[in-house]
Parts: sequence; structure tokens; C-alpha cells
Amino acid sequence: MSFKILRSFAALCALTALSLVSCAAQTVLYENRGADGTVIVTQDANGLRTLLFEHGGARQSVVKPDDPDHLELPYAKAALAGLALADRQERMLVVGLGGGTLPMFLRRHYPGAQIDVVDISPQVVEVARRYFGFREDQRMRAHVADGRKFIEDARPGAYDIIFLDAYGADSVPAHLTTREFLQAVRKALDPQGVVVSNVWGRGSNSLYDAMVRTYQDIFDDLYILSVREAANHILLALPRRQVLSKAELAQRARRVSSARQFRFDLGDIVDVGFMHARDRDPASRVLLD
Repeated sequence: MSFKILRSFAALCALTALSLVSCAAQTVLYENRGADGTVIVTQDANGLRTLLFEHGGARQSVVKPDDPDHLELPYAKAALAGLALADRQERMLVVGLGGGTLPMFLRRHYPGAQIDVVDISPQVVEVARRYFGFREDQRMRAHVADGRKFIEDARPGAYDIIFLDAYGADSVPAHLTTREFLQAVRKALDPQGVVVSNVWGRGSNSLYDAMVRTYQDIFDDLYILSVREAANHILLALPRRQVLSKAELAQRARRVSSARQFRFDLGDIVDVGFMHARDRDPASRVLLD
């Protein structure tokens, strides 16, 4: 285990010419190569803190510590469109903590909701607390556990919204992609709820088409939002038939962001990236355990 605090980011930049993180005025606040992987925290001149799981890797979370409403990564905003598809927003589950950006935003704008957050890495949970301002209270709890096991142990209909944010570009946990896993997710979801999954598109994720096909196999309706200026796609999966046009979903999403006083318009995000995934690709396989 090694800890390197406040050293120059120049050494990181030299490791790769294709880093997804800007090398300008970055400082490493924390680096640890532990049993559960590498965790790196950097900060730039504007005070933005970034979580990475490898040198030159994709940004997992970006937080502005003095501004909890700031969402730097476009996918985090797009994922919130799922709120428009749940009849209630009282019981939420987030699988994949990262820096805690999404659960902290939800906690701020849905103060009455009960939020469970699950991450398999105790190191990530500790880093989120120390460097990203993640705070637990009576209504928001972090659980160090495997996301699949946590969901399988949940009571039927336990959650109104389940956010699955544990899929990386080149590190997709296979056991969180299969038909059997999604069956457990559906069981843990309220019949009027929604599953929101952040996945990388086919340009970065070789399993993308198979993952979409597997969601179609388990859920009754599926919408996909492509994220502007990013490789992410947001899957919105429903355990019921609910046919909505782009305009209808955008209107619902716009009402959410207005009522909850988000800084951004969720309707605009839906307008840009909406697709109703009705057709099933016969060439794509359903993923199995």
C-alpha cells in the first residue's frame, strides 16, 4: 500500500499521452494501490476534485466541494431523467458510490427520501467521505457490499428507483450484466418504479448491444438516452408497458427539474438523446450467468 499526498500531477501525465483527464494544474491529493485496486484523487486550479481508478483513466466522479449542486459529468445529469418515470421517489438505491456525486445530489433535492448506497470497495467509501464530502445520516446509508448480493437480499418492491452506476468502459462487472441479475433487480423494484443504468456505448463497451438485449428480455419497456459530449448511454428500464414519446418524456423530465429546482433542464437532455428501444436485435445475445 502506498500513499502519495499532494505530489505533482506531471508524473501522471507522463505515463500516457491519451489521458482522459486534463493535466493542467492538477494536484494529486491521494493515491493508494490497495488490495481492491488503485484509487486516485486529484484537484485542479478551480477546486474540482476528480476520482480515478487508474492513471490516465476515465473520470469516475467530479465534485466541487463548496458547491453540492454542481454536476460536472454529463452522465450524472442525464441519469436524473429517470426520476420522471417513477410514481414515487421515496426509496432509492445507488449501486456504485464513486465520489458520492449522485447520492449527495439526490439527498439534497429529495430530503425526505431513504437512500441506500452500495459499493464493493471499502477504500472508495472512505475516500468519498474524506475527499468528496459524502455524508451519511438517518436517511442515507453507505453499505460496503457486492451490489448483486445486496439486491438479491432486498425485499420485493423495496425501491422506487434503482441506479446502477458500476459499469466502467473497460471494467464491466460480468455478474452485474446477466439475465439472472436483472431478474433480481426487477424483483427489488416497485412495479411503478424505474431502473436507471449508466453504461458505456458500443464504441467503448463490447458488451453494449448484449446488455441492451438483456434489459429488453427482463423489462417490459426500455428507453435509452445518449449523453451529449460523452460516450455514456443511460438505460431507463420499466417493469411495465409505458409507451411515451420523446416530447412526453421531456415534458415529464422538465417538470421534475423545475419542481426540484435543478440548475439544468432535464427536458433538454431528453430532447437531445431520446430513443425508445422497441426493436430487439436478433444478432445480440442475452447475457447469462
